[in-house]
Formats: sequence, structure tokens, C-alpha cells
Amino acid sequence: MANLFSTGVSGLNAAQVALNTVGNNIANAGTDGYSREVVLQTERVVPQAARYTVGGGVDVTAVERAYSSYLTQAVWTSNGNLQRANTYNDLAGTLNSMLNASGDLQGALDSFYGGFDTVANTPNDSSARQAALGNASALVSVFNTLGTQFASQQQQINGQIGSTVASVNTTLDNIASLNKKIHETLGSSTPNALLDQRDALVNTLSGYLGVTAVAQTDGTMSVYSSSGQALVSGSSAFKLSVANDAYDASRTNVFDSSGTDITTRLSGGSLGAMLDYRANVLEPAQNRLGQAAIALATSVNAQQGKGLDLNGQPGAPIFSLPTPQAMASKNNTGNAAVGVQVSDVNALDNADYTLRYDGSNWSMNTTAGQPVALTTNPDGTLSGAGLTLSVSGSAQAGDSFRIEPTRNASTGLAVAMTDPSGIAAAAAVQAQPASGNTGSSAVSSLQVTDASNAALSSNVTVSFPTAGTYAITDTASGTVLGSGAYTPGQALAANGWSLTLSGAPAAGDSYAVSANSNGLNDNSNALALSSLADSKVLAGGSRSVIGNYTLLTTEIGNAGAQAASNVATQTSLHSQAMSSQQAVSGVNLDEEAANMVKYQQAYQASAQVISTAQTIFNSLLSAVHG
Repeated sequence: MANLFSTGVSGLNAAQVALNTVGNNIANAGTDGYSREVVLQTERVVPQAARYTVGGGVDVTAVERAYSSYLTQAVWTSNGNLQRANTYNDLAGTLNSMLNASGDLQGALDSFYGGFDTVANTPNDSSARQAALGNASALVSVFNTLGTQFASQQQQINGQIGSTVASVNTTLDNIASLNKKIHETLGSSTPNALLDQRDALVNTLSGYLGVTAVAQTDGTMSVYSSSGQALVSGSSAFKLSVANDAYDASRTNVFDSSGTDITTRLSGGSLGAMLDYRANVLEPAQNRLGQAAIALATSVNAQQGKGLDLNGQPGAPIFSLPTPQAMASKNNTGNAAVGVQVSDVNALDNADYTLRYDGSNWSMNTTAGQPVALTTNPDGTLSGAGLTLSVSGSAQAGDSFRIEPTRNASTGLAVAMTDPSGIAAAAAVQAQPASGNTGSSAVSSLQVTDASNAALSSNVTVSFPTAGTYAITDTASGTVLGSGAYTPGQALAANGWSLTLSGAPAAGDSYAVSANSNGLNDNSNALALSSLADSKVLAGGSRSVIGNYTLLTTEIGNAGAQAASNVATQTSLHSQAMSSQQAVSGVNLDEEAANMVKYQQAYQASAQVISTAQTIFNSLLSAVHG
């Protein structure tokens, strides 16, 4: 009788636990991160008696989570990838919007170069010259606005990095705290609610940066970044921090708990997206825009210097540029400083560089790690990547400098000329054929190759003693500046100019090269300035300023398109991971309703067993006391 009673009581208790569990599942059906709980029951073991054994009821051994560590890890990974894709897409979309909203640089470039055509048509017209300067100012305004917008996003990202790292550290603290509570509770029971809370925190953390979590035998969970940095171990949280870049105080970097800069080693999540986007999209875009600004100013100023302005003076620069800076590492021990000049725009890339001293020699690499060949010049300066570097002071072994030659050029570009008469529309030199020439030759082009040559405007005679020889003679002194065999179409050069003739000269023909005396009506240099629109002044002579801007828009557009495509892909993958995980751990209300009925009936049946045992017991007492 006692066995029947205790069997009924065990069934009643088990059904009650099951009903409570089902009720908890239903109550948390909409709770994020909740794992469905299931009751584990085992038959109660009783000693074997005689020829047969009757069971003694049921025991509840545990209330466990319906859980798959593999599927949960897959959700964490997909969540990190999705948050990275969303953040990257938001940033790339903002950059594209900036490009569209900050002015029409393509149109401004077309108008600027086209303005020189107008000047060439009427070189004496002051209004045409004023309009050309106005076009220059409008062009600079677009460059400045774009550069400022790009720099603004850089500042915004720096702030977001700081706030995201703060959120990461809060999450790490909470995970470590739960580790401690779970470890202390684990011996007496399984703390399902605490385990769910910890899993939810790891999922939150994965949205900030890529993580890997490893369950330990003591109930704690160790968490690592995707690059291997320990973030949580037991009840200890190893927090990240933010600080200024070792070279650039305006750039925010991320450091681990030991103070090591891990900016380039973090990936995944929103933090990884910001760091990746900044290094691989935003900063290259800033540099590409600056590269175009430098090429514009350098090529236009150089051509200006080859002509004469309305006052008969050599053309002064139209644009000014900021001087590139070499930023010393805060870890340098020497007192060296490095000056930087762009010496060859054709060789100038949109990369940034790190210059290092090993105690005896300097070396330079791009920030991506590609080595750059350095040449030591006779004056002690160094040349490489289109730059000339001059070192002053004393460097110590291990000292280094970050060089960003194009980064700030677009924001620092300015119009240096205020007087429209300063536009050098006329050529600096002219070539006139002698009146007695009998050959078929004519001046094809006369170009200034070195405007700084002191003898540029000197009177020179180019003569052809025979049809196949030439001589270049200083008219005043009679000094022969050059002579030799001549082939029709050959360029003849002296005093910073280069003369090319069409046709064939006859023996005795000559040309007089001198300062341009017809500067007021000459438009040669204005036409040359206009033709710079198509001049390949970048990338080893393969890309124009306009082409460089087109490349910039293409690169930014591609980054935006790829980011949008990746969002769609990662959203689908995350949905699949969530569906698989919820199929195991999620609450199905229909299933729980069926379980509710099942356990309710089990409870009622167990109560009936107890009632039956009591009835039998009362009957026995009545029979005994008859």
C-alpha cells in the first residue's frame, strides 16, 4: 500500500514539475535568447524482491535546456557577419551620398579646363580671364567640400569606434560576472536562466566584433576575438581600449588589455566593419581625391610657368597646395624630422607610407606592407614613390615616420591667383622662319620644357647647314648650343625649350627662337592649359585628372554595390542559422499546448492513484476494526 501511495506521489510531483516547465516555456515564448526547457525523468529504482520487481515510481533528474552548442555558435558567427555587413553598407552608402551631394566635380573640372578655351579665343578679354578664375574657385570649392565631408566621416568613425569599444567592455564585464554566478550555482543545479543570459550576451558581443566562445568544464565560458585575443576567462574580463594612433593623433585605434595596438587584427561585427571600411575604402578615397587635387594644381601651375601673362611676365601659380607631412611616431627616441615634397606626380600613388630607420639605413613601405625603392640623391635627400624626403636632426634605430602625401590635399587646395591678368595665355617663346627659307619645313610645335632655365628667353638661331644637319647658336654670343645630324620631325632642344618642325628644311634654312613679343594676342599657352583636361599626368602617364576622379567614383560605387550585395547574403545566412537554432531551442506553442494537456492528465491520473491507495487503505482499516 505504501508503495502504491509513494508511486502516485512521485508521479504527481513529476507532473507538477513538467507543468511548471511547460508554463515557463509558454511565458517565455517571446523572450529573445530563451532556450526551451525540457524535463528529464527516470524510473525510480527499487530493490528486487522474490520472482518479480514492481517499479517504485518516477524521479525528475533535471530540467535542461533544449540546446545545441554547434547551432548557437553558428548564430553568433552569422550575427557577427550580418552586423559587419550592415555597418559597412551604412558607411559606404553615406560615402556615396557625400559624393553626390557635395557638388559636381566632373562638371567643375570640365568648366575649369573649358574656361581656358574661352581665354584662348579672346586672350585680351578681361571678362574671359575673370570667368576662368571664377571656374578655378568653383572647382576648389568642390574639392574642399568633398575633402571636408570625407574627413567628417573619418571623425564620425573615430567616435563610433570609441563608443563601440565601451559597449564591448560592458558586455565583457557582464559575461565574466555571469561566469562567476554560473560556476557558484552549477554544483547544486543547472542555472538555465543564467546560461541563456550568458549566451545572449555572447550574441550581443558577436555583433560588435568576431568572437569564438569555448565552454569550460567548470561551467564558465572563455571568449576570444577572431584573431585570438582573450576577452573573457572565468570571472576575468580583459577589456579593450582606444587611444590615438602612434603617428596620427586624429585617428582612433583599438588596443588590447596589454596595450598592444590590435586595430589591423580585429574583424567581424560592427567594430571590425568600421576599422576595415576606414582602412580600405574611406582613407583610399581621401587619398585618391587628394591625388587628383595635387595633379591638377601641379600640372596647371607647371603649364602656367611656361607662358606669359597679360603683363608679359612668366605665369605665376594659379593654385596652392598644403605641404605633405611626415608624422613622427610617438615611440621615436631620436630628434629627427622629415620634410616631404611631391617631386614626380606621374609616380605618385594614393598610398600612405611608413619610413623607418634601422640605425644606418632608411627604408620605406606602404602601410599595406609593400616595399618602396628609395634612391639617395647627391644632396643627401631620398627619393621614392614620386616623393623627395629630406631628413634633419638625428634619428635613432627603430625610429619611424608615417607619410600621407595626398590625404589632406583636397581640403588644402586653394586659388593663389587673384588678378585675372595673371593667366599666362601666351607662349613664353616664339619661333620665326627666316624670310629666305626655301624648304618645306614649318613650325609644328614649340614647347617650354624648363620654365626655370635662365636662358629661356635668349635669342637663338636654329640653322640647317645642309638638309641633313642642324646647328643651334646663341645669337648674341655665337656660342653653339647644339649640333648634329637631323631627321625631319626630330625635336631640337636648348635653353629649356623644344622645337619640332613639320616638313623638311633645305640647306641654308633657319629659324629664330626668342622671347614672345606678341604676347598680348598669343593664345598658345591658353590652348595648352585647356588641353590638360586630357593630359595623362598620373599613373605613369596613363591617367588624367578627370580620369582619376572617374576612378574614384567607380571605386566608391563598387564598394557600395558590394556592401549592399553582402547585406542581402548575410541576412539570408543569418535567417537560416536562426531557423536551425530555433528548431531545437525555440518554443513551439502548439507543442507546449499538447504537453500541457499530457502533463495535466498525468497529474490527474497520479492523483487518482493516490486516491485509490487511500481508499484501499481505509477499506483495510474498516475490515480490521470490523
